[in-house]
Amino acid sequence: MDIIGFLKSQFLCHLIVCYIFIVSGLIINTIQLFTLVLWPINKQLFRKINCRLAYCISSQLVMLLEWWSGTQCTLYTELKDYDKYGKENAIVILNHNFEIDFLCGWNFCERFGVLGSSKVLAKKELSYVPVIGWMWYFLEIVFCSRKWEEDRETVIRGLLNLRDYPENFWFLIHCEGTRFTQQKHQISMQVAESKGLPKLKYHLLPRTKGFAVTVKCLRNVVAAVYDSTLNFRNNENPTLLGVLSGKKYHADLYVRRIPLEEVPEDEEQCSRWLHKLYQEKDAFQEGYYRTGTYPGTPIVPPRRPWTLLIWLFWALLLLYPLFQLVVNMISSGSSLTLASFALVIFVASVGVRRMIGVTEINKGSTYGNNDSKQKQK
Repeated sequence: MDIIGFLKSQFLCHLIVCYIFIVSGLIINTIQLFTLVLWPINKQLFRKINCRLAYCISSQLVMLLEWWSGTQCTLYTELKDYDKYGKENAIVILNHNFEIDFLCGWNFCERFGVLGSSKVLAKKELSYVPVIGWMWYFLEIVFCSRKWEEDRETVIRGLLNLRDYPENFWFLIHCEGTRFTQQKHQISMQVAESKGLPKLKYHLLPRTKGFAVTVKCLRNVVAAVYDSTLNFRNNENPTLLGVLSGKKYHADLYVRRIPLEEVPEDEEQCSRWLHKLYQEKDAFQEGYYRTGTYPGTPIVPPRRPWTLLIWLFWALLLLYPLFQLVVNMISSGSSLTLASFALVIFVASVGVRRMIGVTEINKGSTYGNNDSKQKQK
């Protein structure tokens, strides 16, 4: 291991990276709070400003994937569709199997220029998370509690609010509702059997109501559905901690562009269409495990420098006062000061571990583990 790789793997280095992300994120959240005065005056200006501010946060995580770990992301798609990416609104359906699938999704958003305006149907608990959750609030992200009877009106209202959004956006929806685990898969396939639906090998049974409502609310605003299937080479099991430690992964993403006109308007027909789509996604994963490749032409979209430049800006701005503070505390020689410093380091390390833990599969949501709650269509 070279010296750079060794430093990347050290926990102190992780603390510094997280310090830059959290402090810069809180600064940006504060600026976002002040932009609220623009909402009643010029809503579209508010939105454009917050897209740029949100980019300053999410781009730092993309920087970790692209520049820090050097992870390679290859896109498989049809050449005739490639030029449309980033130039139209789209609904993105992505499998939810990996701890960093969201980060790979953001990576492709960044390379096609829609990272700042990217949207997601997210669980409500995330809206309370500092930095990311608060950033999403100002981006008008659609939150749900994953209880459809309670969510329906909130989701519809949030989606209709996006119809006049001034920036091109990709709206991500994990139709499986939760991250794939063997336990959840077993329960999901029991539901499939009870409903007479074809079983899936690599996915959970899709939950169709949220997708159908999303299509209905965004029809004539969104141009296409991007059916996206992600996998990693050599049976890699990527983690956010691995990325933070500088470990390089190799991601492959297959994207099919499906014009929204091909998605049925009727809710029942839309449900059948989505189930058929997931059977096709399962076949694509089967082919990938067998051949190591997806259909379509492999393309590596060019990496842009902005994620790295933004991170360097925040690092230069925030590290000097941090180092000055540390030096002053150590040179003071006060036992109380040193004890306080040690306590801060301990709290920071616990906070970093909790942040990373949010993405870990074995600490993920229990949603989908209780078969009595499986009311999928």
